[in-house]
Formats: sequence, structure tokens, C-alpha cells
Amino acid sequence: MNLADLLRTDSGVLSVVGSGGKSTLVNELARELGCTVVIATSTHMLAPEGCPLLLDPTELDVEQALWYTRVVCVGTRAPGAEGDAGKLCAPSLGFGTLSVLADRVLVEADGARRLPHKAHAAHEPVVPAESSQTIQVVGASGFGGRVGEVVHRPELMCAAVGCSASDECTPELYARFVANEHAAGVVHADNIVVNQADDQAGIELAVRFAAELRACGDETPVTAGSVREHRLELV
Repeated sequence: MNLADLLRTDSGVLSVVGSGGKSTLVNELARELGCTVVIATSTHMLAPEGCPLLLDPTELDVEQALWYTRVVCVGTRAPGAEGDAGKLCAPSLGFGTLSVLADRVLVEADGARRLPHKAHAAHEPVVPAESSQTIQVVGASGFGGRVGEVVHRPELMCAAVGCSASDECTPELYARFVANEHAAGVVHADNIVVNQADDQAGIELAVRFAAELRACGDETPVTAGSVREHRLELV
């Protein structure tokens, strides 16, 4: 089963939040979908490789680019960014407009400073109002590390679940925190992807995460495996 089928990607705007492989998921979905796709961000992201980058385009610019290539990235250059590989921020065209121009709009709607886990501040994630589906990514590589080393904004997780920065970030501890964020309305997710579960040991960690999430009363579907290798399974 491919990524799009497994994750039930709807038409329109899809947002990806969390940590541990958001860009990879967006890029792999864009390749797989088989329709016209705009990649963008509501916060900041690096410009993806392998597709045209349109900076502050008009609607006609986007329309014409999609005639020639199925996938384009649309954004605005972040202050201080240089070169095509620099950071981008939200496009000047609205996400609703982009969803009319392309079959799908894939939005990176969160930032985690390349850490595998994320705790969200009050202003995060930045999910566009037009988004019809949100996928939350969790990096399996963070399980077993210290909270203060593997979680972006660890102080928020510590306050929420009563742990310390030096505690081991087990799958169960992080699942309790994710369930807490969901219950509080900080994050809404239609699906959780535990990425970086590249072997059986990683899958077993993801199974523990999913089991604890359900024990907390959170029924969000969890898939696990390697996004880059297009190898995911429900757990």
C-alpha cells in the first residue's frame, strides 16, 4: 500500500505537523500522488530539491508552472535567506487560492529544529484554516533519549506530564504527552506517523507508543515505518 492510500490523503490542503520527517513525508507524498501538487509552508522550511521553486508568483505563474511540471514549491524568501536552498516562509498567495490552482496543497505547518520530538507552544502548530487533513509525524529515533536532548521545547513537555529534562523519553512517556496535547486541543491530528522506525526494533517502539496512546483514550490512527523507503504499516 502506498503512502497516499495508507494516510487517506484528501483533495485540497493537507498539513503536516510534528517532528522527525515532515519534509520527507511531504516530498514523498508529492511524488506519489500522481496529480498536480503545490508544496508550501505556513511557518519556515528549506526549499525542497527536485521541483521548481516559485517565489512570490502570480496565480498565472503557478498555473503555467503546473502545466510543465506536476509538482512546484511556492513561497516567500525568509529574511536573510540566500540561494534556492535558503529558508522559505508562507506564500503570498493564500492556501485557498493555491488549492484552486492545484489538485493538492501540502503544507509544512510546524518546526522542530531537526529534533525527533516536539512540544508545541501556544502559537503552534500553524495549520491553515483551509486544511482538510492533518498528519502528525513522530521520530522514532527520539525514543530512549533524554527529554532535554530529543524534544523541541522540552520544558513544555516536562510541565505537562511531570517529567524532567533528564528523564528517558520512552514511547510511553511521549505518548502520554501527545495524548495530553490532543486532549487540550493544542494539536489535532487525523493520523500519526511514527517515522524512522527502520527495523523491527523501531516498529516495536512504535507499537508501544500506539498502545500507550490508546490506553490514554486517544484513538488517533498510528502508522509506523520508514517514509523514505515507502514502508509503513498500521500499528
